[in-house]
Amino acid sequence: MKLSKGWIILIVVVGVAVLLFAWITGINNNLVTKEEVVNQAWANVQNVYQRRLDLIPNLVNTVKGVANFEKETLTAVIEARAKATNVQINPKNLDEASLQKFQEAQNGVGSALGRLMVVVEKYPELKATQNFSELQAQLEGTENRITVERMKFNESAQTYNTYLRSFPNSMFAGMFGFQKKAYFQAQAGSEKAPEVKF
Repeated sequence: MKLSKGWIILIVVVGVAVLLFAWITGINNNLVTKEEVVNQAWANVQNVYQRRLDLIPNLVNTVKGVANFEKETLTAVIEARAKATNVQINPKNLDEASLQKFQEAQNGVGSALGRLMVVVEKYPELKATQNFSELQAQLEGTENRITVERMKFNESAQTYNTYLRSFPNSMFAGMFGFQKKAYFQAQAGSEKAPEVKF
């Protein structure tokens, strides 16, 4: 049986269309997979930040037990925690502005906790309590986890962004609604070494 020229052209066109559809579907599926990895990394970041926020009330209550502890330091920690709790980000909208707002709120918590720990140095009876020591150790561990999870998030965002921006993926990414993800940045001024004076 001999196929006519029209049938051959139709078979070739259908074959090319099927291959093109499979190729575009593959790009979309890879973008979905990589975006889900970023979303999961973001959930881990939020989880460790939430752990830090959950430790703060216990820390504040322990510190309140010291009769003449500076109230304004505790107030600053409580206010920073409240502000950070109010900043919520949808993982689909991880753009520069929303991530910067989140990071600023978390930096406020870190700064307030840092001031609290400096003030605690003046109270040896507080530092000697087992409850405070345990909370301080948990807080230090949480800060380390935050660093690790932020690094993992940046790595997954970089993998996603590279795939998204590579040709020919970039042609279809916008069509499918995929957007570039933001990265965590170092805190402003952290590039300068602290000045130590004796």
